[in-house]
Amino acid sequence: MTNVNRPPRSHNHAFGYDAAFEGALDALHQEGRYRTFIDIERRKGGYPNAVWTKEDGTEQDITVWCGNDYLGMGQHPKVLAAMAEALAATGAGSGGTRNISGTTPYHKRLEAEVADLHGKPASLLFTSAYIANDATLSTLAKLLPGLVILSDALNHASMIEGIRRNGGEKRIFRHNDMAHLRELLGAIPAGTPKLIAFESIYSMDGDFGPIAEICDLADEFGAMTYIDEVHAVGMYGPRGGGVAERDGLAHRIDIINGTLAKAYGVMGGYIAASEKICDAIRSYAPGFIFTTSLAPALAAGAAASVAHLKEDSSLRDAQQAAARTLKLRLKGLGMPIIDHGSHIVPVHVGDPVKCKMLSDMLLESHGVYVQPINFPTVPRGTERLRFTPSPVHTPPMIDALVRAMDGLWSHCALNRSELAG
Repeated sequence: MTNVNRPPRSHNHAFGYDAAFEGALDALHQEGRYRTFIDIERRKGGYPNAVWTKEDGTEQDITVWCGNDYLGMGQHPKVLAAMAEALAATGAGSGGTRNISGTTPYHKRLEAEVADLHGKPASLLFTSAYIANDATLSTLAKLLPGLVILSDALNHASMIEGIRRNGGEKRIFRHNDMAHLRELLGAIPAGTPKLIAFESIYSMDGDFGPIAEICDLADEFGAMTYIDEVHAVGMYGPRGGGVAERDGLAHRIDIINGTLAKAYGVMGGYIAASEKICDAIRSYAPGFIFTTSLAPALAAGAAASVAHLKEDSSLRDAQQAAARTLKLRLKGLGMPIIDHGSHIVPVHVGDPVKCKMLSDMLLESHGVYVQPINFPTVPRGTERLRFTPSPVHTPPMIDALVRAMDGLWSHCALNRSELAG
């Protein structure tokens, strides 16, 4: 039995643990990139409006401008009804891993919806797209001895971590540089298993991966293709299947990774691929085997969201219109917008301290919540604010944001003259 009156452990003769932690945190503060959590409560039916609870306990109404619920599906009546029905029918959790009592009709339905979305024979659910990337990419080397993974330099941290952990060989090609990718592929001996890992939309700049060109190189050199469509599923294509669907290229991709937590507004991640690939990952990936499965209510809500967005493109169209409007308004003020034609609106600041200052002032003085994006998410010197307008951001909300940015940009002594993209 634990003695609750036992004095704290003494480390007088040990390594200075607390000092090491304190030093690491101090370094973040000094660089201006210490991250703080903003305590916000979304209100059903009111998103993107929310309530910010400050440290002193007082509340302030705010508008969320950096959320990943791109289409507002987190409050869609069909999604909420499906979740409520599943919760009433099954209770809160799944009760186990997929292998041990954690596979339900809700999980099977969601996997069928996702496979159909991408035109693949099968899909496999994970608790997040991060875990899906990490678990899949780290397991492929076990299944394909001698595998060499060729990875875009700007791939997401989850892809980088999965590739690092698989223990196999890797080659990093310069971002979207097809000549460099060709050079690296050509240096790998013929007959060696190869996989090209890349994204359809790189979320920090909002630029697109050259899917067709990568598929052409994969065909030429006998490589598999792995695409992360996290920021594109639900958002692009006739049924929301992502950029690969929009461009008619999904059939040329071997493994598609996606999320249910952004445009679909719920939670979870997945891969969609052949039955053999999904079965092999299911059977060998520790990140799948040993993880409790998604709650049935989450699976039900996600399935309802995927099904709805297959049939209704109006939210996608409205979101793209809102993004174009915000870009035009901010460009009209001379703001350094990074614009590659996607739905993401990054505003380049280039200084971590000023980026945090601008974010704080927008929140405290104008009720505009946009989180600063600093290193290591983006390289030093490219710090930015990343806006994600949605169909539920109204014209008056856009007006308020633009006015706030106009006033604060000069206050923070930032340059308006150089457009970043």
